[in-house]
Amino acid sequence: MDVLDRLYDSLDARLRPEDVAALVLEAQPSLTHREREIVQYAATHASRRHGFSAIEARQVGATRQVAAARFLFAVDGGLVDVDDPISVLEFAAVVGSEISWDPARTDFLADRLNRDARASAGIELSKRQYNRRFRMLRRLSAKASRMERARKTRDAPLLAAPGFVGAIDRSRFRADPDAACFIAYFTARRELRREFVLKSRANPFDLVADVLLARCTARGGTDWPMIALTCPAPDVLSRLRPEQLGRLLGMWSAATRSIASSLAALWQSSSIDKATMIVRHGVDSSTWNALAGVYNTARAGWIACLHAAGLTSLIEHAWPGKVMRVMAADLAAWHQESGGSQHPDTSVWSRLPLPWDVLDGTVACSRADVEAACRSHRVEPEKSGWTAPRTHRAAARFRPTPQLVHGVAGSDPLWAMVLRREVISGQNTLG
Repeated sequence: MDVLDRLYDSLDARLRPEDVAALVLEAQPSLTHREREIVQYAATHASRRHGFSAIEARQVGATRQVAAARFLFAVDGGLVDVDDPISVLEFAAVVGSEISWDPARTDFLADRLNRDARASAGIELSKRQYNRRFRMLRRLSAKASRMERARKTRDAPLLAAPGFVGAIDRSRFRADPDAACFIAYFTARRELRREFVLKSRANPFDLVADVLLARCTARGGTDWPMIALTCPAPDVLSRLRPEQLGRLLGMWSAATRSIASSLAALWQSSSIDKATMIVRHGVDSSTWNALAGVYNTARAGWIACLHAAGLTSLIEHAWPGKVMRVMAADLAAWHQESGGSQHPDTSVWSRLPLPWDVLDGTVACSRADVEAACRSHRVEPEKSGWTAPRTHRAAARFRPTPQLVHGVAGSDPLWAMVLRREVISGQNTLG
């Protein structure tokens, strides 16, 4: 496996930016002295370990369940992809035809056939053998459902961090090494966990990303549509042809509406205080925050494409707001005790209609309404991303990834604060 393959494999893994920078040095022998100096500084902090650390654990397929079903029914059942929930469910329907099993009716008490119904269907199995097969198919169906949920859970953070990087195939990635290096490094930067639980995420566009994007700009033939899949910044989108921009606009629009629908269902089943976004024990905050990140990324990409195409008038009178993440009550209390206050964006969010109600036309919310809500809480609507795409701020200085603080911050924020102050000096930067 060469270095471009390793860079490609890093796209769906949480490889540290330092480790990607080391691969970039290997993939780009033609870097200028200044470019190499900047990338080399990041690469000096690379891990000596090999391999990748996945964002989420890979789902366990249905190999065992499919094998058990084949043995019990004594059939092959045709080809089945044990890692694809749809294929697994189709396999269950094929082998289940022997006992007239309906994938939509799997309740063991309510949906089994009685003796007369089995006789009418021509099923010559004993009650015990029929029940065994019904239970097996029920377990197979449940496994397919779990696999689908696991896939969505894993896809959510992947989209939230690097956009549509999953849509890039290996051959396209390898065809443009300069673009590949930028995408791999920028993806790693966007996938970084928050360094400290009460601070916003660091600017992913740092000096290394700036250098790598500049290489793409300096030459002709760069695959800008591929870069736009993970970096829909105005200066990138301006380089797309109308049909390319239109295709990307459709992808972001569909993603925004799909995730908004998932958030709406979760909102209905959760007890979340809209005014504070503070939750008590028992609320699935991890799923909410992951989906909120996906939605905000998709919404930002959608609005960026609309601006680039000059089509913001299409949503002028139905402008969905951002979605705020939730915070645990104990963390919120500590935040207040340490002198923190509620983020102004939360106040804007609480004043506006729920975004999914705006998207489906249930509630009206114009761009002017969003601007008014922002002004009432001293938030600049364009610079904060409420009504305009975010632009690259000045390239951030590179700092080594403080992995130790990441792990502690989630379980003991007070101790994370001590570590951040004492272990991470903040002076080890390149500017």
